[in-house]
Amino acid sequence: MNYATYFRNYPNRDGYYGEYGGAFLPDVLIPVFKEITHAYQTICHSAQFISELRRIRREFQGRPTPVYHCARLSQLNGGGQIYLKREDLNHTGAHKLNHCMGEGLLAKYMGKKLLIAETGAGQHGVALATAAAHFGLECEIHMGEVDIKKEAPNVTRMKILGAKVVPATHGQKTLKEAVDSAFESYAKHYKDAIYCIGSVVGPHPFPMMVRDFQMVVGIEAREQFLEMTGMLPDSVCACVGGGSNSMGIFAGFLNDPVELYGVEPFGKGTKPGEHAASMTYGKPGVLHGFKSYLLQNENGEAAPVHSIASGLDYQSVGPEHANLHDEKRVKYVGATDDEAMDAFFKLSRYEGIIPALESAHAVAFGMKLAKETDDSAILINCSGRGDKDIDYVIEHYGFGEDHKYPNEA
Repeated sequence: MNYATYFRNYPNRDGYYGEYGGAFLPDVLIPVFKEITHAYQTICHSAQFISELRRIRREFQGRPTPVYHCARLSQLNGGGQIYLKREDLNHTGAHKLNHCMGEGLLAKYMGKKLLIAETGAGQHGVALATAAAHFGLECEIHMGEVDIKKEAPNVTRMKILGAKVVPATHGQKTLKEAVDSAFESYAKHYKDAIYCIGSVVGPHPFPMMVRDFQMVVGIEAREQFLEMTGMLPDSVCACVGGGSNSMGIFAGFLNDPVELYGVEPFGKGTKPGEHAASMTYGKPGVLHGFKSYLLQNENGEAAPVHSIASGLDYQSVGPEHANLHDEKRVKYVGATDDEAMDAFFKLSRYEGIIPALESAHAVAFGMKLAKETDDSAILINCSGRGDKDIDYVIEHYGFGEDHKYPNEA
């Protein structure tokens, strides 16, 4: 595949990345999504829109976020050098605001009054509630009842920002159910609302839109790494649930001789309900209006999933990731709950950076890669900070007393 012209060709006009993607919608929403596609394709070429988005990123979000060399963590691993793209320093504490501010601008352009979304770990919900407050719009966030309890700090933030938080109380009461609930609400309010999907998933044009808005991460990181070191990294790692942070940073390096690693949640086992590694254990299927790899039971229905990170416990993955997997441009690997927790505490203790549990999966694999590859440079997307997770971590893992920290040389 020619990655120099990749973004001109993917997705195609029907929203497909190879055999994945598309828009599988009820009849009532087909013209609605065509309207969104037309509006986005119009404003994405507008100098006024681009100028306003750049101003927001600079003055409101605090972009660009830095690239940081983890000298002590690199020394601990005794192999390759570890660097972080610090999306945890983006306003609201994660990469999610990159696309939420773009979606908020799009909603204003379309004359919509209400932003509807799902959230897992709550970072997308907080980011969208922030965008709604910034643009003077109403906001409705659907969140699984399990995740509401698990991510209480983010629920509080959403409510302070003025969002209505709607619990999803069916099924596993996590991310999939939150998406179900949000789609049901959107089908009732589509005339006045826009559904702001929180990752590179869902019907076309959302995988494309979210990727485009998140591409700033990869563009910045590539330029910063070259300026810092005079060369490109050997490897780039990012966690993959739906896949927005990973697609954002991978986009900057697709045409470079750089190994790309998407780190899935291997959870606590290989049986259904013990992990959420859709690329590793899934097969092609349709969920929430798009075709991609999907964890399925024997009846072809979405299977139960698990991850210690609420933002990763989703049965499917973005269709662009599925295509990059089949094209063998990105290697999809994994980290277990225990490996992620070890990375969470080590990054906290050795660098003073408390990562989100989602990001800790990427850090875990990056640390493993550093041990195996002497003299290599590994760039990890630290997609969010761990403020939202600390209550859960303390309740289940304490303050890291069981994690050993060997003396440094």
